[in-house]
Amino acid sequence: MSSVLGGKIVYANQMPEGLIPAALADTTEAFQLEGKHPDLVVLNDRPWNVETPPHLLDDEVTTAETLFVRNNGIPPREIDLNTWTLTIEGESAKQSKTYSLQELKDKFKHYTYQLTIECGGNGRNEFNPPAKGNQWSTGAVGCPEWTGVRLKDVLEDVGIKDDAVYIGYYGRDVHISNDPDKVVISRGVPMHKALEDEALIAWAMNGEDLPLMNGYPLRLVFGGWPASTSGKWLSKIVIRNKVHDGPKMGGDSYRVPCKPVAPGSKVPDDQMCIIESMPVKSLITYPKTGAKIKEGRKLDIRGHAWAGDLSVQSVDYSIDFGASWQPCQLRKPKNRMAWQHFSAQLDFPEKGYYEVWARATDSEGQMQPMLVPGWNPKGYLNNACHRIAVMVE
Repeated sequence: MSSVLGGKIVYANQMPEGLIPAALADTTEAFQLEGKHPDLVVLNDRPWNVETPPHLLDDEVTTAETLFVRNNGIPPREIDLNTWTLTIEGESAKQSKTYSLQELKDKFKHYTYQLTIECGGNGRNEFNPPAKGNQWSTGAVGCPEWTGVRLKDVLEDVGIKDDAVYIGYYGRDVHISNDPDKVVISRGVPMHKALEDEALIAWAMNGEDLPLMNGYPLRLVFGGWPASTSGKWLSKIVIRNKVHDGPKMGGDSYRVPCKPVAPGSKVPDDQMCIIESMPVKSLITYPKTGAKIKEGRKLDIRGHAWAGDLSVQSVDYSIDFGASWQPCQLRKPKNRMAWQHFSAQLDFPEKGYYEVWARATDSEGQMQPMLVPGWNPKGYLNNACHRIAVMVE
């Protein structure tokens, strides 16, 4: 960085990880995050929030370089695998136990699952009135293969009291104020989610160490729920006898009105509900919007669909703005809570501009809406149909 700036960065040791120096902030060059694809879109650099254009999510298994980044704080500066520990405690833990990284790997059976994680605010940029926060479009989602140990095996090794209701996590990321006493984010899930077979304490993605920006060296992974529950740089888990009350568990954070409200409404806290399973959704990953084809030719499309804790029952496409729908071919998931791949071959009746829309239906019959669903103060859970533009020439 110093060579780019033309001189030594004095006080570099105080400079937050990932901060773009002000001297470079006005550049017209696109910012790039180390280890990530150069075409990812930077929404924020303090903390890093980076999303993936849909066409870069075309792989069946999301790669490390194309997985989105949603950070609330600054990743830990120095990571020593020999001293990294995970502590389990809490009022509903029968004891407190601390494991080294190696102990976790040696003591418990390893599992690998392909699990979909999606930011609760994915699609926020379509809400009106606009919601505060990073204006995610469609790319805060991914489905890599995660490897680790089951959370339930570790919790049961510690011992769970009968009154346990929730777990909460703590990571070693640092608040953007650099105040070491401020907890950046501490969310959690109810016990029934924590004890699922697919709930992992993971150290690997696609067979490699986790990328730093995605939680290296240890993180939780809860497929199908807001990615904010999948705590990164994991150092402590608490077993609670009540709903976890860490930072970003209350107020408007990751909560939506329990009942529909008018856009722009002020909603009292006691009428807000915590987001749990994410809604059914789909994404066209090929071709990218702006595709052109010759008249009389067929167009192949493909993409992914997912449905929180459920599976996807069907995916349909439309080329007439939702007036009619045709079925896509849909594959089964690799495992529970992995996204499913769809494809179709499209005919167009004449030259002109078209939009291809995709609409998924989950295993309980819930269907993606064509328009932005219920407004909420922070712009969560937008699962409106994805669409791309196609020109037939």
